[in-house]
Amino acid sequence: MVCVCNATYCDTLDPVVLPALGTYVKYESSKAGKRLERSEGSFQRSLHAPGTRCGRQRLAGSCLRPTVTPASLPADLVLTVDTTQRYQKVKGFGGSVTDAAAMNILSLPETAQDHLLRSYFSEEGLEYNLVRLPMASCDFSLHAYTYDDVPFDYELTHFSLRDEDTKLKASALAMSKQPLSLYASPWTSPTWMKTSESFVGKGTLKGQAGDKYHKTWANYFVRFLDEYAKYNLTFWAVTAENEPSAGLINNYPFQCLGFTAEQQRDFIAWDLGPALANSSHRHIQLIILDDNRLHLPHWAKVVLEDEKAARYVHGIGIHWYLDFIGPIQDTVVPTHELFPDYFILATEACIGAHFWERDVILGCWDRGNQYSHSILTNLNHFVAGWTDWNLALDLEGGPNWVKNYVDSPVIVDSSEGIFYKQPMFYHMGHFSKFIPEGSQRVGLVASKESKKVDLEYTAFLRPDGAVVVVVLNR
Repeated sequence: MVCVCNATYCDTLDPVVLPALGTYVKYESSKAGKRLERSEGSFQRSLHAPGTRCGRQRLAGSCLRPTVTPASLPADLVLTVDTTQRYQKVKGFGGSVTDAAAMNILSLPETAQDHLLRSYFSEEGLEYNLVRLPMASCDFSLHAYTYDDVPFDYELTHFSLRDEDTKLKASALAMSKQPLSLYASPWTSPTWMKTSESFVGKGTLKGQAGDKYHKTWANYFVRFLDEYAKYNLTFWAVTAENEPSAGLINNYPFQCLGFTAEQQRDFIAWDLGPALANSSHRHIQLIILDDNRLHLPHWAKVVLEDEKAARYVHGIGIHWYLDFIGPIQDTVVPTHELFPDYFILATEACIGAHFWERDVILGCWDRGNQYSHSILTNLNHFVAGWTDWNLALDLEGGPNWVKNYVDSPVIVDSSEGIFYKQPMFYHMGHFSKFIPEGSQRVGLVASKESKKVDLEYTAFLRPDGAVVVVVLNR
């Protein structure tokens, strides 16, 4: 099931209004067709804490034992919130503005473009606050390019943003009225800096950390931030490289730049860290890895046990593509335990990337379930947020210059001037709309009786004092 939006119609949500004391608000989406459907109810007097009424509470300890049994849950299920147990704070939720996403958004009639962006970013939509941008091209571009393809331009004299940035990405971002945390990731350096002298395939930066190639590549990040600032777009963070392991693979099919953990450590310590620290962007956050969590905790240990590199780093980015062979308990959890002061952020996920998956399946409910399952698993294991891949793709799952088509929560049919909101879109909303930046995960325990029901759940204390519980019944 999909929701169809065009120039004259698009479904909207009301801004979230906190419930009165002793009451709750429930939002439900279902395979049968509910889409963030709102209802209200009252708490029963708690069996666990007799004589207390609990709704939106300002941290009264004993009062945090309400029993809520919406009709969709079995009557013997009790989820108990415990706000004395505190875990990670949330950075947020969002998606990526690739060249492809921006092209698809801007291919619609202007009012439909507005509907699409409001659906993601406004109070009548999902209230996304995180946006990832590729630095120059990626596979979801019409062709491969960087911002300085003039050979041996070590001074970056010829560095310039492309139409893809100024006419597409900047235009799309300018339409969002909410403050956004933007973060950027490079796929490849200019080919003249690479051992392969190619955008694709196995290749690393020429030379070694501290030399002119590495210094120039670090300054390229600063120039990128400088140029975007001219369009009034400032960044919260950069990642040191998108999927650095990709550039270590023979015949890798699209833009990449290889780094081992040791090479990334040295590049940050000698080049990228100092370049950012000595620029006007010294407050920007630097994220390492930005690759499958399979590389943890090894990658984090190599980079963060080096004092010179670690002082420049703020967080660790993870992608979801090999989650099925890298359980979160063996990767993310030990990393958090070793380095609790560094945030862990899910920086990329999409369905359709594996060869055995169909690219676009309009209305596929199970793909929404996959998103929610991943988000819940991540949130329950110290991850601070979750970023989807392309915000919008076409009916084919592109454009993509190497035909690496995938699915997206929003699919655009520009020939009809319409776009489809898929189940993945509404699943994202159950998190992004209700768990704002600064919320903190708290304890949530299920009664033993609920073990026979296959539920996944998490709870957060919002900055405004309200508690949010998200439950997935797959």
